[in-house]
Order: sequence, then structure tokens, then C-alpha cells
Amino acid sequence: MIAGPTRAPAAVDTPGEVAYRRLRADVIAGRLAPGRKLGLEELRLAYGAGVSTLREALTRLASEELVVAEGQRGFRVAPVSAEDFAEIADLRLLLERHAIRDSFAAGDLDWEGRVVGAHHKLAVLERRLLAGQAADPVVWKRYDLEFHQALIEACGSAVLLETYGAAYDRYLRYQMVAVVFRGAVAAEQHAALLDCALRRDADRACRVLEAHVASCVEHVARTGALLPFTPRRTAEPRRAMAR
Repeated sequence: MIAGPTRAPAAVDTPGEVAYRRLRADVIAGRLAPGRKLGLEELRLAYGAGVSTLREALTRLASEELVVAEGQRGFRVAPVSAEDFAEIADLRLLLERHAIRDSFAAGDLDWEGRVVGAHHKLAVLERRLLAGQAADPVVWKRYDLEFHQALIEACGSAVLLETYGAAYDRYLRYQMVAVVFRGAVAAEQHAALLDCALRRDADRACRVLEAHVASCVEHVARTGALLPFTPRRTAEPRRAMAR
């Protein structure tokens, strides 16, 4: 599952916590598609949890804006749009740039080692994708997430990391739904971020990150990858002219 690394592990794996984590992972990974109706009976059979447990999990997901509560009509996976993706990308950038500056200033040699190790796993998978080899998108995006997390983990603020994690998960859902791989340019930007980390060049890292995120948003808009998940707007009926 993709979801989880951005959150602290639960102290006790209660049925409610397990159902919440499974549902959350499936929403973020796109296995539960945007706009999908989440019938409690269907979910009960799929997740092996009681209706009240599922309702509690869905309410938690609604508070994270991953699910929409529709009053008496139940729940639905949150819709997607190019405009929402751009806003979430801006939030991710705001948080990650701040965290990068603090992390680069405070990171020690052990931190550098973790950054190098995280990039190595990501780079290996990117080379396979560039060579046309099949790769599990969940594993690929997990390595992507782990690298970006490693860059900022030395920032010294648990609140910042938690807030960033929640924003990144919403950003990640768009990547999983749109299956975004931008080829060599993305791999080159990741390599540049690694170089910036080792040189402690936060200014350049922020510029690379801005280009990295902006090009992803532009790619999704240009390819129309979200259109199959975007509800079509029906034309309003014309009103009869007053006579």
C-alpha cells in the first residue's frame, strides 16, 4: 500500500484503524476511483468490517478531504479537477520549500546517507521505466515519496512533517489517478535535488522543486489525464423569453 509512510503508525491496530488505513490507501492509490459511490454494504463485504466501523473510517477520510460526505446519501470518493490539483501542488510547494531549508541546514552525515539511499532506489526504478520495463506504480511512487521525505526529514518540526504528509498524500492521489511519469526530465530533477542536498544548496533545491512540481501539473493538464474522472457539466436549459 502507498498510504501510511507519511503518518505515524497507530499504537493499536483496532478494527476501525485497520479499516481506515485500508480505505485511505485505496483512495490514494486510485483503486477507489474519484467520484465513486461508497456503499456501506459493498464496503462491508470488501473490507470485512462492520457498518459502524466503516462509517467512522469514512468520516475521518471526509475530514481529510479524501472522501465527500453526502448527508443522508452516504459517502463518495472526493472528485478531482485540474484546478484542485494546482492548489494542492501550491500547498505542497509551500511546505516542502520551507522544510528543505531547515533540513539542509540541520542534516548530519547519517541524514545524507538516508537521502542517498532513498534516491538510489528511486533512480533504479526510474531507469527501468525509461528502458521501457514494466514497474509497479505503487512501488515507484512509494520510492518517490520516500526520497522527498528523506530530503526534509531533518527539518526538526514534527508538525511540519505531519502537515506536509497530509498534503503530499492528496497530491499523490492525483499522480496515481493520472499515472504520471514524465520521463528523463523527472529523473534528472531528482538527481539535481540529491546534488543540492549533498551541497546543502537550499536555494537551488527550491528552484528545482518548483520546476519539478510545476511540470507535473502542466503534464496532467496537457494530457487530459483527469478528464475521464471529471464529471461532465450539463448545459442549463434555456429559459423561455418573457413575452
